[in-house]
Amino acid sequence: MRGRVLLIDDERDTRELLARALQRAGYECVASDGEGRELCEPERFAQLDVVVTDIVLGLDDRRGLRLITELRGRGLRVPIVVITAYADVEKVKCALNEGADYLLEKPFKASELVEAIERVRSHGGVSSAVEQLFDRAHLTEKERVVARHLLAGLSSSEIAVLERNSPKTIRQHVSQIYAKCEVKSRAEFFRIAYAR
Repeated sequence: MRGRVLLIDDERDTRELLARALQRAGYECVASDGEGRELCEPERFAQLDVVVTDIVLGLDDRRGLRLITELRGRGLRVPIVVITAYADVEKVKCALNEGADYLLEKPFKASELVEAIERVRSHGGVSSAVEQLFDRAHLTEKERVVARHLLAGLSSSEIAVLERNSPKTIRQHVSQIYAKCEVKSRAEFFRIAYAR
């Protein structure tokens, strides 16, 4: 067995399909709709190697985000992969701030989920992927600082105050970051930083 995965998705067909794919890849899979007892037993956490959760569960478009907070609050320290068909910037930012390690947008192939799980288990998840992006784009140290603030959801004005620069200077850094990363907007920047 390669590891134990807690898979949380409210769509039964999707949950079963992904669980079978994970089992074929050598993982033991505990599947949940997001409301079951498998989420309430902290002693089970020690047996987990990774959690995969959808953001939208049932009629609640943020249940998966709250689950991340709840699980982290209960002491769960394994990587968390977020899957979603609704990867708007606000939800992505929230998921990452709550402790998600990787974002995978639907639709995706089961093999892509297996790759994402292997990546977060071996390469440290989001922070490592973001640093690799910064390296590939050849960002300067100042640009990296500004880019991290952008990814934390701060506005150019807020970054200017924190970094003791003028808003114009920060906007110039942001333009350089976008140009080097070959994106045109913050939404695109989030996408290439987190949707890997």
